Amino acid sequence: MCDPSHYLPLAIAADTSGWTSFCVPDSICYPEISDSTYPYTPDGNREFLDGKPFIEPFSLIPAMGAVTETLRFTTFVMKLPIRNPTLVAKSAASVAVLTGNRFGFGVGLSPWPEDFVVTGQEWKGRGPRMDEMIEIIRGLCTGEYFEFHGQYYDLPSFKICPAPSEPLPILIGGHAEPALRRAARIGDGWMHAGSDAKTLESLLGRLNELRREYGREGDPFEVHVISMDAYTLDGVKRLEDVGVTDVIVGFRNAYEADTQTLDHKTDALRRFADEVIAQA
Repeated sequence: MCDPSHYLPLAIAADTSGWTSFCVPDSICYPEISDSTYPYTPDGNREFLDGKPFIEPFSLIPAMGAVTETLRFTTFVMKLPIRNPTLVAKSAASVAVLTGNRFGFGVGLSPWPEDFVVTGQEWKGRGPRMDEMIEIIRGLCTGEYFEFHGQYYDLPSFKICPAPSEPLPILIGGHAEPALRRAARIGDGWMHAGSDAKTLESLLGRLNELRREYGREGDPFEVHVISMDAYTLDGVKRLEDVGVTDVIVGFRNAYEADTQTLDHKTDALRRFADEVIAQA
């Protein structure tokens, strides 16, 4: 959510200083009139999003992928049920191909009814519809003929080309019980949107319970979290001990206006790389 001209230089700086991945947020619009609340701020205020520049992820990630060599990109998270599953599969497969499989597809439910209104999608049934979308995206990203007959989507046999040479990891975002269940049941990972340490511990505990319930505790599984522990080497090790695979780190308050220069941003990420990443 920064000056769009900063993205490519930041990606290059991250790529050359040892970072593993770059998170890309998703937002399609900001309504002039709304009584919706934001689930991740204490008072539900969403005004911090007004005027923030969001580049569409399927456009931004290939651009950053073209100027980097090893950096992976994750959407954090794409609002899936406001989109068409076939078009999403085509875009996601293209991004994975263009980046050489350096793409983790983070998806979630939009908290804004307005997103559904402006895209002509139904708010009701968004959770089960998202489940069907994930199955469709996975099926089409194999590159083989795929057909689907569900409650919300009925698709004849067809295929897309090109397809990724490796399975596309689908990471599920959200703190609510249905989101945790979805991640445990059909996700390749879970993305945490930030909380205090006690809440994170509870969420991880519940996620592990659900993975055991679905018989998936032995499957590869990514856990991406936002935590203050991520800013020290000891903290990172504590997170690793409880099953965290990736920590999401930022160097400014995203709920406030961005006044940092590009040099300030690159200095911060390189300093963290020297003090934490290189020591891990």
